[in-house]
Amino acid sequence: RQQIVEIYGTLSPACADRDTLIRMFEKGMTGIRLNLSHTGLVKAKDMLEAYRSAAEEAGVKADLLIDMQGPELRIKEMEQPLILKEADTVILKEEVPVPDIVFPVLEEGDVILLDDGKIELKYITDKKAAVIRGGTLTSRKSIKIKDKEVRGEVLTEQDIDNLRHAREYCVSGVMCPFVRSGGDLRFVRTVLDSLDLEDVRIFAKIESMSAFPQLDDIINEADMTIIARGDLGNDMPLWELPGVQKQISDRCRALHKPYMVVTQMLASMVSSPAPTRAEVSDIFHAVYYGASAVMVTNETAVGQYPAEVIKYLANTAREAEQYRQ
Repeated sequence: RQQIVEIYGTLSPACADRDTLIRMFEKGMTGIRLNLSHTGLVKAKDMLEAYRSAAEEAGVKADLLIDMQGPELRIKEMEQPLILKEADTVILKEEVPVPDIVFPVLEEGDVILLDDGKIELKYITDKKAAVIRGGTLTSRKSIKIKDKEVRGEVLTEQDIDNLRHAREYCVSGVMCPFVRSGGDLRFVRTVLDSLDLEDVRIFAKIESMSAFPQLDDIINEADMTIIARGDLGNDMPLWELPGVQKQISDRCRALHKPYMVVTQMLASMVSSPAPTRAEVSDIFHAVYYGASAVMVTNETAVGQYPAEVIKYLANTAREAEQYRQ
């Protein structure tokens, strides 16, 4: 039975050898994501050549989605990982290299979430913060100041430079982070058109509740809406996230527009050859209720079992398709 749902992995050195990529295609992968917060198209040339070669060998017309830097806040480059221990006090910018744009909005007591909320700090004053929930911090991890929005550019200079190479590297889709309005996407479309990239699809990542007042406009402007549960889950207690996911999917279906579900679909498989029952149930229900695409991130980017991840993702999606009306 032909699979309708698109199945995406994430490309990184951990899965970039040709043989691994061929196996991922054979297990059902239809496309891959390249995270431009960690690399660039030109820097990733060798990986992308292996990806194209593997797709050709597997007989797959494969998509390449580039995930733009956009307005997302991230930790700057670090010479080595930093271990943050509970109850420690750290100095922002000096020890934890946050961008300057955060300081005008920081106030005493603000909660700062790092690496998709794995690490939590509480701001004291004078660039000092207390470690509430510790962990190991590395370069380019996400930053979220709870209940506040720090807004960068829709596309960074690096994003636009990467887009200039998009045709050369056969990019088929652009993932726009932290979309706030349909206007953000209209701006991206104008840039794509100016670079002769009219056929490149725009994927709108819903990553904060600030998108909700303009949700219908975003969905209508996007070629596909992404329910990005990582940063979105930082905007609320986690038990509210499934309901928010349902609200977004309901609007997409009502407007007859496709959507994708991402984040921790098979998180246990970063280090395990088999998923949990809860994970396959999550994938099944995402597809059963209407998702047009599903994607894994760390599971293939840093995981030990990339081909097995795709097998479970694709097979579960295929199973769910049989039950859809």
